[in-house]
Amino acid sequence: MSSSISVDSTAPSPKLVLDEFIAKALSSTPAELHPFFEAFDDLYTRKLWHQLTLKLFEFFDHPLSKPFRVVVFQQFVRDFGSKMNQQRLVELGTKVSKEIDNPQTQLTFLTSLLSRIDADISKEAYVLLLANIAQAKLVYGDLEGTKKDMDTAWKTLDQLEGVDNAVNASYYRVAADYYKAKAEYAPYYKHSLLYLACVDVATDLTPEERLLRAHDLGISAFLGDTIYNFGELLMHPILDALDNTQYDWIKKLLFTFNEGNIGKFEALAPLFPQEPILEQSYPFLRQKICLMALIESVFKRNANDRTMSFQTIAEETRLALDEVEHLIMKALSLKLIRGTLDQVDQKAHITWVQPRVLSRGQIGELNTRLGAWIERLSGVEQRVAPEVSATA
Repeated sequence: MSSSISVDSTAPSPKLVLDEFIAKALSSTPAELHPFFEAFDDLYTRKLWHQLTLKLFEFFDHPLSKPFRVVVFQQFVRDFGSKMNQQRLVELGTKVSKEIDNPQTQLTFLTSLLSRIDADISKEAYVLLLANIAQAKLVYGDLEGTKKDMDTAWKTLDQLEGVDNAVNASYYRVAADYYKAKAEYAPYYKHSLLYLACVDVATDLTPEERLLRAHDLGISAFLGDTIYNFGELLMHPILDALDNTQYDWIKKLLFTFNEGNIGKFEALAPLFPQEPILEQSYPFLRQKICLMALIESVFKRNANDRTMSFQTIAEETRLALDEVEHLIMKALSLKLIRGTLDQVDQKAHITWVQPRVLSRGQIGELNTRLGAWIERLSGVEQRVAPEVSATA
């Protein structure tokens, strides 16, 4: 059994002659694989398609099957693919496609499989395969084709309920990788977190993949022009991948931004040359930390104590007094806060601050404030109770 195969999407699959296929496989594969082919022969003959599917997954997971996966899929699996669960067929096909080194050949292989999937009947299988085709096009450098397939997949995925995690993960992974290639930080951040929500970080990603994903999420959080709350990322176990690595300072910087701590920001700034994109974006990052310092300052204040003088804001954001008004207007335009400006008295009255995913430390502060509020409420009750009793 030859391990090489020419993939032609226009050519029909050769008619399977089971005895010939099995005999050739037994004569050309290692003895350790022979029980698989003997089982294939038995299960195919008895038309036990579900059991045959499970046995095929075992075969494709066996290390020694690597050189034979493509030819087994093309010459054997495709013969009865229509009788299999279509999502399982796609999962097998995408697993096999990873053994094809040439990106164009891999894309042809996947596209050929797509022509066999009924998009109306097997919607999840269709989305799963289309997302993998988009991923192959992305590797091939076809950004326009990737985006087209992503959009087509999303139209179907958006209408489905109770979707298998593997299907969601395939879409969000390629979407995140596409936006990374386009250097669109906020969409990358969003789709990458959605991808991580669909997988088991500890088992589905290698240590190298975890480190790269955590690094890229950190960079996108810093540079995303609409991302001003890092709470969801800070609580995600993916960040543990940065510990004790050359990127551990990125994790510290994420917490620094979330706290709006300008002092710590300035202390970490000398490390920015390790990430040239951060060094080049220093003016933006400086403005962002000032905005987050403003948000944190407002958040920490009681609802009845949110009229702040420009002088107070200047001190808490370490800005010159004449730059405060521009900062507040920027925060208002980004919808990070709502309120009004009094330019004559140089005050800002903040009525609302953007809802946030809170870190554990911020939850602790909120708990302290809630406890103080309960104590004040209890004090009012104790003062009012005698008067209520007297008038009863």
